Amino acid sequence: MAAKIPVTVITGFLGSGKTTLVRHLLQNNQGRRIAVLVNEFGELGIDGELLRSCQVCPEDETSNIVELTNGCLCCTVQEEFLPTMLELLKRRDSLDCIVIETSGLALPKPLIKAFRWHEIRNAATVDGVITVVDCEAVSTGTLAADLQAVETQRQADPNLDHETPLQELFEDQLACADLVILNKTDLVDLETQEKVRSLVEQELPRAVKIVENGRNDREIDPNLLLGFNAAVEDNLASRPSHHDDEEEHDHDDDIQSTHLILDKSFDPNQLRSRLEKLVQEQEIYRVKGFVAVPDKPMRLVVQGVGSRFEHFYDRPWRSDELRQTRLVFIGKDLDSTQLAAKFA
Repeated sequence: MAAKIPVTVITGFLGSGKTTLVRHLLQNNQGRRIAVLVNEFGELGIDGELLRSCQVCPEDETSNIVELTNGCLCCTVQEEFLPTMLELLKRRDSLDCIVIETSGLALPKPLIKAFRWHEIRNAATVDGVITVVDCEAVSTGTLAADLQAVETQRQADPNLDHETPLQELFEDQLACADLVILNKTDLVDLETQEKVRSLVEQELPRAVKIVENGRNDREIDPNLLLGFNAAVEDNLASRPSHHDDEEEHDHDDDIQSTHLILDKSFDPNQLRSRLEKLVQEQEIYRVKGFVAVPDKPMRLVVQGVGSRFEHFYDRPWRSDELRQTRLVFIGKDLDSTQLAAKFA
């Protein structure tokens, strides 16, 4: 019997740096033939397009990057993931490993349970789970509620529900990890970095290595990201979840994704100012997209987490594509009409 193909699951909250990590792995694949399954929360495939543009895949291998944009993987495992995974496994002889980048709103455990299904278990195994944590976002409570602040409130008001759905999600992603990457450490001081590291360690049920990664640091060795041989699907008991006693779980129904497609160009600094104002007016967790810039032949990538934004040019516009600005917003109770009006 052929050896099972190893699958690495990369999880982490919105904007933590998962796609950047996968791009790094593809650009430094050391000869490995890697297929990527990327799950986005929203209809526009921004992350999948970013991975295809990393300029390491020959044109005939771009089919190794597969997108699922019809829902969160942990909610649509049977409908969306299973048929896609079975198609990938048909090509297992031409692949060395598979990387799955989950949506920032996905619980990893329901996805991993799918590897126990007989359709998959004889052909693939979950080699390891990598959880990416945005150090600055956690330190400010932007995406994952500040544990100490919540505990203080809970003690002051015993009727307060002290765990938000986002907090549970953050904890479940950590509890499932074989490796934690504490990302964007260069955006905080050393004391804050140690505080976040301590916070993360409190949520780890087992001894798990934590790797600190600032954007100015030497890039992570790809060998550190692969080869755990953890057979995670057979060891789920050691990875507790808030949803272990539930047949199904519910995300916060108010969290949604909306997008804008605009036939116009923007000055990067003016666009950034407009987006910074927007996140003050609406509860927006994540902004990402591609932007057309006047008199620039290159496509601008914009990424935002909370009130923090960054941008870079990733490639020239192709002659066969429209120079449009495409933006995805993920947040709570978003008013898409109001968002569109801001860019009218």
